[in-house]
Amino acid sequence: MPPSNFTPRNDPFDGFLMVDKPAGLTSHDVVDQVRRHFNFRKVGHGGTLDPQATGLLVLLLGRGTRASDYLMTADKTYEGTMRLGITTDSQDADGKIVAQADPSGVTPAQLEAAMRKYTGDFYQTPPMVSAIKQHGVPLYKLARCGEEVPREPRLVHVYEFRLLQVALPSASFVLRCTKGTYVRTVCHDVGQDLGCGAHLAGLRRTVVGPFTIAQAKPLDTLLAMNTSELLNSVILLHDLPSLRPASQPA
Repeated sequence: MPPSNFTPRNDPFDGFLMVDKPAGLTSHDVVDQVRRHFNFRKVGHGGTLDPQATGLLVLLLGRGTRASDYLMTADKTYEGTMRLGITTDSQDADGKIVAQADPSGVTPAQLEAAMRKYTGDFYQTPPMVSAIKQHGVPLYKLARCGEEVPREPRLVHVYEFRLLQVALPSASFVLRCTKGTYVRTVCHDVGQDLGCGAHLAGLRRTVVGPFTIAQAKPLDTLLAMNTSELLNSVILLHDLPSLRPASQPA
């Protein structure tokens, strides 16, 4: 449920701005550009996207930053592509190749069977290349130094993991999950189960809690607006309680 201490106030920029994040920027980069361009005092975001991932990034403006915990813990939906036959150390396309195998014998039925294992509740071991901290140090910094440390498996839930198309060595999918689920780790684990390896080749987020990519505009489009034009794209803070999660019917 949304925080109960939300009360309307006559500030037009207290709310949420949906950005279709381009590849190559961190979530912090997007926050910083919007803050500086429009001279906003307070801007945050409702859930990090990896730099190479695209899609829905919810920016929190002004008192909208109070919704941070609500959106960080919200369910999320992704469209992605896994590349079979190549395993990387980061479990995505940015990492170094650590193993290769021929995936040509994998059938759609085998792939779907492997994917079914990663629906519902299961424990997932976070990747070394992640922002999780060990004694105050992010794991990705340890990974850069060639270190690997034990990670505690975490309980996650995947509501839907659906195969869209297979064109070997690639396969596209939709995945809807709870907070803290590493999609690249899911792809990596599917590849391990199939015996040929896999990594996440591309990822696009389409849903965060009650918000969808249909409400978002490209970052360049938003930065070309003046403040009056931008206001039309802001979802007001006091409208949040009236919104349902996007996965639920009206």
